[in-house]
Amino acid sequence: MKNWLRYLKNKYVLTLVLFGAYSLLLDENDIFSVIAQKRKLSAINEQKAEMQSNLDEVNNTLKRLKYTAEVERFAREKKFFKKDNEDVFVITAE
Repeated sequence: MKNWLRYLKNKYVLTLVLFGAYSLLLDENDIFSVIAQKRKLSAINEQKAEMQSNLDEVNNTLKRLKYTAEVERFAREKKFFKKDNEDVFVITAE
């Protein structure tokens, strides 16, 4: 314990300890804000990956819709379009 007190009486060590405490806990870019920003960054990266997969899916759908048969199938399955002489029943599970 006396060794610690002897080191803390040194003005350079005391200055270094105070500067370290200030920069880790009290500064604008303290350790808590750095951790929060890393969490936000990981959440944004997850959203980016999800949006990229959605974009790939939409691009694949767009490539398939260049053919007339695919346009009709897409309209019937996804948008519930129908021909004039038919009825469409939508069945949903509850």
